[in-house]
Amino acid sequence: MTNQNLKSRIVFFENRNFMGRSYECSSDCPDLFAFLSRCHSCKVEAGCFVLYDRTNYTGNQHFLRKGEHFDYQTMRMTDGLRSCRVVPLHKGSYKMKIYEREGLGGQAHEISEDCDNIAERYRMTSCMSCHVTDGHWLMYELPHFRGRMMYLRPGEYRHFSLGMGSMGGAGGMGGLRFTSMRRIGESGY
Repeated sequence: MTNQNLKSRIVFFENRNFMGRSYECSSDCPDLFAFLSRCHSCKVEAGCFVLYDRTNYTGNQHFLRKGEHFDYQTMRMTDGLRSCRVVPLHKGSYKMKIYEREGLGGQAHEISEDCDNIAERYRMTSCMSCHVTDGHWLMYELPHFRGRMMYLRPGEYRHFSLGMGSMGGAGGMGGLRFTSMRRIGESGY
């Protein structure tokens, strides 16, 4: 565990409204069911986390900052919370190159700030692949940071799929199109 992650802490509860058994976590956890029989609410006590409704960092995702989250359904999770990932603090620049097509193809633009509507800003209908070089980002399927989202760390994303654990291979919902993106970390969201 890094020093950055020591500042992050989340407590998961088996039932809604912070009831039932609990499990405290300060690092990535690929399967919360190893500690709880189910997970339906949580409290972020420090730091930021991305929660997933499937194991191994797959499925629907939801970004959480410090606060109380009394019901997994308010986070648009289908079957409760199944895994979580710590979003490390980021001090520095943000930079990514977005591509209109899968496989890092088609029209491309380099960005370093939030973009609430790709179509308006870059005259692109959507973003279907990208290369993140600096910072951590949230990408949304609808303009103005709405709809399903995906958490992106530095690396190449040749095609987007919410079903991918590390976002580096096949599975899930291939061909997902994103239309807005937001920086996260100390200087971002």
